[in-house]
Amino acid sequence: MAADFSQIKRSEHLPARIAGHIGKEIAEGRILPGEKLPTEHILAKTFGVSRSVVREAIAQLRNEGLVDTRQGVGAFVTEGFGRGSIRIEQNDLHDRDSFRSLFQLRIPLEIEAAGLAAIHHDKNDMKKLDDSLAQMTGAEKWTDQGIVADLVFHRALAAATHNEYFPLFIGFIAERISVAINAARAAAILEEIVETTIAEHVAIRDAVATRDPLTARAAMHRHLMGASGRLDLTLETF
Repeated sequence: MAADFSQIKRSEHLPARIAGHIGKEIAEGRILPGEKLPTEHILAKTFGVSRSVVREAIAQLRNEGLVDTRQGVGAFVTEGFGRGSIRIEQNDLHDRDSFRSLFQLRIPLEIEAAGLAAIHHDKNDMKKLDDSLAQMTGAEKWTDQGIVADLVFHRALAAATHNEYFPLFIGFIAERISVAINAARAAAILEEIVETTIAEHVAIRDAVATRDPLTARAAMHRHLMGASGRLDLTLETF
C-alpha cells in the first residue's frame, strides 16, 4: 500500500480530519477497493492520536460508505459502485462562499428537525437535551466543553425527530461547520456569545418540551440567524 499517512496537528476535529485524510487516500487510488486499512494501533501511532480518535474516524468513513468494518477482522475499502456517500473536505470550507452555502443548507434541516422533535420527542430525548444544556451552562467562558455540548444539543434534537435521516444529515453538516463556533467565539465579546447562545438553546428546548412545533421552529430560526450574524454571514431571510 502506497498510502501516505503522516502525523497531523492536534485539534478538536481530529476524527473528521483523519477521516478526511484517509478518504483522500481512497479517492486518489492509493488505497484500493477491497484493501484492508491498517489496524487501529498502527493508525493511532502513525497519526499520533489515541485509538478512540481512530475509531471515531473509521466510524465516520463507514457512515459515508467508504469502508466496511468486519468485527475481529478490520476495516476494508468498499467497492466504488457500492458507495452512496457525500464528501465535503474541511479545507473546502475555508472558502467563505462554500461555508456560507453549507450553513444555508443547515437552516431548513434544523428548523424542520425542531418542529418534528416537538411532536415526536420522548423522555429520553428531553434528558439528552437537558444534559447538553447543563454542560453548556457549566462550561466556564465557553471552553471546548461548551462547543462540544452545543454540537451534542443539535444532534440530540435531530435524534428526537425519530427520523433516522435527520441525525445522519445534520450530524454530517455539524461536524464540518463546528469550526465556525470557534470563529464566532473569537469575533465577538465572549460573555455576550455565551449568554446569547445559551438563551437561544433554552428557548428551543422549552418549545420542544411543550410540544409546540411552530414555536420550536421559530426558536431554531432565530438561533441560526443569530449564529450566522455572529459569524458575519449574510443570509436571505424568510
